[in-house]
Amino acid sequence: MFKNPQLHEAAIDFRYLLNRAYPRKPSLELVGNRYQLTFDGRHLLHRGVFSHADAMKRLEKRVSLQKISGQELAIDGYNVVITLEAALSGRSLIFGDDGFLRDISGLSGNFRRTRRTEESLRLIYALLKERKPRRTTFLFDAPISKSGRLAQEVRRDLQEMDIPGDAEAVRVPEDILIGFPGIVATSDTAIIDQSARIVDLAGFLIRQRVPSAPILRFKKRGLRPIRK
Repeated sequence: MFKNPQLHEAAIDFRYLLNRAYPRKPSLELVGNRYQLTFDGRHLLHRGVFSHADAMKRLEKRVSLQKISGQELAIDGYNVVITLEAALSGRSLIFGDDGFLRDISGLSGNFRRTRRTEESLRLIYALLKERKPRRTTFLFDAPISKSGRLAQEVRRDLQEMDIPGDAEAVRVPEDILIGFPGIVATSDTAIIDQSARIVDLAGFLIRQRVPSAPILRFKKRGLRPIRK
């Protein structure tokens, strides 16, 4: 897919419209129809292409991993875990114009726990042990099947590993994540845009611990594989 010249031209046009403050949804529809893009092609644009203004605002909010030490940390559970699972499974990810790494599989609503879930959580736990946030709160979307059980098991893991924190399954995690007084770990654009400090936790772990993960980025010569 990344060699598709139509997708490259569509990204240029989509970014052009966004930079001139055209609404995102109709702009994506217009460009998608113009280049007859598939659902996957449109999803790639949606996850990876942003206006220069939005990208700069989000980059200003992004903090380095070192900053989480001694801080309150809230983890957007499924967002982070699913992104890590995608990398561990060899599925492609997109490095967005705004500097955040995102899963492009669109599987969040159909999440099913697998051994990749356990691997993802182990990566997160190891990082928390290393960086030592003051307290970490995992938030999972309660409407997703078996979220309560997953939160319970993460809570148990944190206790067993002596990591200060908790895990909850809540109906709308965004209600807690938006306005959270500490640092939020997510790549969700709606949460990023309404938060003060964001860490791309999944992106860091993938770049450092999953070197084989395929990462794509829209560049001047088109959509290309990178290691960022």
